[in-house]
Amino acid sequence: MFIRQGKQRTARHNLQIASLLSFVAGLVSVTGFLAVAQLTTNVTGHFAFMVDEVYSLNPWHSLVYFLYILFFLAGSFVSNFAIEKISRRDSDYVYIIPTFVESLILLFLGIFGKYLLPGNPDLIACILLFAMGAQNALVTRISNAVVRTTHLTGLFTDLGIELSQLFFYTDKDSREELTKIIKLRLTIISFFFIGGIIGGFAYTKMGIYTLIIGSVTLILGIIYENIKLKLRLLQKKIRQ
Repeated sequence: MFIRQGKQRTARHNLQIASLLSFVAGLVSVTGFLAVAQLTTNVTGHFAFMVDEVYSLNPWHSLVYFLYILFFLAGSFVSNFAIEKISRRDSDYVYIIPTFVESLILLFLGIFGKYLLPGNPDLIACILLFAMGAQNALVTRISNAVVRTTHLTGLFTDLGIELSQLFFYTDKDSREELTKIIKLRLTIISFFFIGGIIGGFAYTKMGIYTLIIGSVTLILGIIYENIKLKLRLLQKKIRQ
């Protein structure tokens, strides 16, 4: 899921990482919105709000929306920068480490977020956008841009295109490949919704502590991947 790269990746690997990360993104999206009344997994809406505030001559509000966009960009930059640096030392852990950092960010906000909410809701939004930018860059790199997990606009566009192509692709191989892609899109959308539903329900009971669920989910994914890595290394030693 986090280890296989490039041609080594299969549809199954992409389904696994899509399920895990889209669940977390859905949970963060709803939790962030309920906590700070802002979109915290994508920046499309923030750009429109920023332009509106500029037009309304509200420089402070426009600056806040610009910071939202900047933090998402910074998360993407830092994530890919870390991937490039780590890949030159240990390719097995190149994607696990950025995921662990994301889990720490969610854990930090889950534990201390209630102290930041009263006076610093914009800071919480910025940190969550940074984490989601990092996640989006990570999954884009590992899947060669096949998987996107933090927002649904492009996914529904791609899904609509691919569903229409079913009426025109007649040969068996093309339809099988197209069906795999559609299954992947539906998996991402489904787990995003599941994460959102669980996030919304949990928020009514736990408040911003709900983000801890996202952190634990990522950590469990890392543990699962680490066990698989150790088993693979053990198999290599046995063969030798």
